[in-house]
Amino acid sequence: MKVLEFLNKAGVYYLATVDENNQAHVRPLGFVMEYDGKLTFCTSNQKDMFKQLIFNPKVELCCIDQKLNTLRILGEAVFVTSKETQAKALEIMPSLGQMYSVGDGKFEIFSIDKAKVSCCSMSGKKIDVEL
Repeated sequence: MKVLEFLNKAGVYYLATVDENNQAHVRPLGFVMEYDGKLTFCTSNQKDMFKQLIFNPKVELCCIDQKLNTLRILGEAVFVTSKETQAKALEIMPSLGQMYSVGDGKFEIFSIDKAKVSCCSMSGKKIDVEL
C-alpha cells in the first residue's frame, strides 16, 4: 500500500512539532497531496504550527486506520509554497478555498523531506508501505 493511500483512507492524521521552548505540540491535519514525489501538506502562516515548523522543521506524523494499523512518518518540513502548489492543493481539496486562495499571503504548502516511514499492526507486526 502507498502512504498517500493510507493517509487518505485514515482521513485525519496528527502532526507533531516542537516550539522554541522545546514543548511538543500535536494537531490534526486532513489534507495531503503528492508533490514532486513527496508528501505535501498545508497550513496558514498565521498559525503557531507554521512558526514551529520554521523554528524546528523536524516533524513526526502519525495515524491509524480502521484495522488499527499505525503509520508513522519522520522527516523535515520544507516549504514549497508557490502559486502552482497552492492551486494544486485547492484543486485536490476545493473546501480549502473557504480559508485560502492562491497568493493570499497566508496559504503555505510544505513537504516532508528525508521521510522515514514505518507501519505496524497493533501486535507490532511490520506492514510494508511505500512512499
